[in-house]
Amino acid sequence: MTLRAVVTGCGHYLPERVVPNSEFEQSLETSDEWIRARSGIERRHFAADGETTSDLASKAAQNALDDAGLNADDIDAIIVATSTPDLTFPSAATMVQAKLGMTRGFAFDVQAVCAGFVFALTNANALILSGQAKRVLVIGAETFSRILDYTDRSTCVLFGDGAGALILEGQTGKGSNEDRGVLSTDLNSDGRHRDILYVDGGVSTQTTGHLKMEGREVFRHAVEKLAQTASQALENAGLTSDDVDWVVPHQANIRIIQGTAKKLGLPMEQVVVTVQDHGNTSAASIPLALSVGKERGQIKTGDLVVTEAIGGGLAWGAVVIRW
Repeated sequence: MTLRAVVTGCGHYLPERVVPNSEFEQSLETSDEWIRARSGIERRHFAADGETTSDLASKAAQNALDDAGLNADDIDAIIVATSTPDLTFPSAATMVQAKLGMTRGFAFDVQAVCAGFVFALTNANALILSGQAKRVLVIGAETFSRILDYTDRSTCVLFGDGAGALILEGQTGKGSNEDRGVLSTDLNSDGRHRDILYVDGGVSTQTTGHLKMEGREVFRHAVEKLAQTASQALENAGLTSDDVDWVVPHQANIRIIQGTAKKLGLPMEQVVVTVQDHGNTSAASIPLALSVGKERGQIKTGDLVVTEAIGGGLAWGAVVIRW
């Protein structure tokens, strides 16, 4: 028998405020048509004044707990993937722990920007396989609206706020790739590409900063690296793209999503797409899409799901899950 980290619940949360593309036309030289053509984005959600990343994360987490039929104290660990925490410290994860009323276990944040949820899932899987935890709540949550330069039409129209959460639980399987749960992972980073996607501020510089991106360079790296890491993760599990039921990619740009699917030899009908409704929610985008995909009836028990993401760092990776 083999121990697997199995998904037993998922949930998401989006702030109430919906920002359509047309809202940017009032202050920028842009249009709904321009934004849709270049990104596929039609609208996104922005957090309300005073609404923090840990607030979004807590609501998504509670929805995942409800989906799994669990209480907060059934969880051993919380991992929050975010680049926009409420405070420098403590971690957003410990804030979520308190808001859920969880009085046991441990909590910490992971920062790998848009690839953060893939890195967090990999950490959660390792905690379960090592016996450190039986149930791990893995959350991606962001308030990117707080770090955007609203005079830069090339970046500020692309991002949104939101949160998604999964619960992973240790269960025994037969040791084959037919088992439910995380079957394989693949993580990568290359710090030489820092300057194509970053925020020009931080604690050491005593500034908050704004997101900066060289879109063409990011696109060039994204399609190649996302297809490579997805293929590697499948190979690690003894599988190929022919075995895949669903790809749930980081929702950055419809052209990146389409380009990656083409390189993997998969039709768009097998790709869960939510970018049109949420924009790029960074570390929240994959769990958001997983939760929405389940709600839509797309992702079902037993389906083979590949998640892949790339973000600032550059950092990128993929996880193969039997749902």
